[in-house]
Amino acid sequence: MNALHTSHLSSLPLLSRGKVRDNYAVGDDRILMVTTDRISAFDVVMGEPIPGKGELLTRLSLFWFERLGPQGANLCPIHLTGEDPVSVVAPEEREQVRGRSMLVKRLRPIPVEAVVRGYLAGSGWKEYQQSQSVCGVRLPPGLRNASRLPAPIFTPAAKAAVGEHDENITFDAMVARIGADLAERIRAVSIQLYQAASAYAATRGILIADTKFEFGLDADGTLTLMDEVLTPDSSRYWPAESYAEGNNPPSFDKQYLRDWLETAQVDGRPWNKQPPPPPLPPEVIEQTAARYREALARLLG
Repeated sequence: MNALHTSHLSSLPLLSRGKVRDNYAVGDDRILMVTTDRISAFDVVMGEPIPGKGELLTRLSLFWFERLGPQGANLCPIHLTGEDPVSVVAPEEREQVRGRSMLVKRLRPIPVEAVVRGYLAGSGWKEYQQSQSVCGVRLPPGLRNASRLPAPIFTPAAKAAVGEHDENITFDAMVARIGADLAERIRAVSIQLYQAASAYAATRGILIADTKFEFGLDADGTLTLMDEVLTPDSSRYWPAESYAEGNNPPSFDKQYLRDWLETAQVDGRPWNKQPPPPPLPPEVIEQTAARYREALARLLG
């Protein structure tokens, strides 16, 4: 399988390169989002791609957009235009785009990530141990690592520049940044999206411990779901059969890569989690790809 680390489209102006996506302008009102096979860990992009990852993430996002958007549960407008991404690039560039791209509306992004947690894990677990709260949301005493929460909670994060960590913030801080009305609308729809997705995933043997959504506003001020949705890059997927309170189950994401990097060395020393990253051995690439493939197989059949 051919892997695409970086796209090179000369027929469209490049807007930005993120950790995974290359964004190109299509006129003034649309964006071509090309999901590459790049992978990042600890906010550092690895030098080697994960074959098939970009197509997999795109398929999953399209699945969730259809299930949750106007054609499905109709919980929120979505940024897809419905047009074929291949139609907007030169013929010789189509293979870079095919199967891994979305042609979307150009929106004004909300500078806050909408994080919803149904289980206590990761940074949420660390914060709870210190304060019995997560991003200002008080939680009952006695919870453990990986505990299911009494109800999903909304814990926003301020979006950081590429290569920097997003910052967990309180809902009040989100209100100060974008206003109370918009913040409350985002919180409500994010929890609805999470609940609907979690209910479906549970029927496929997957627990969605947490996830993050991104939103934008169109020219009319309509709140619109954008970017990727409920992929292993933006969510913590756990196999239901391995779940036990007190320990994080093995997740269908890049945790395998993170674990390997914790013991990797550069020039004979432990990697300091700064560029350049250590080269990835073939077995690490394959094992990481296998976890993404299993998430797709479980959710889509």
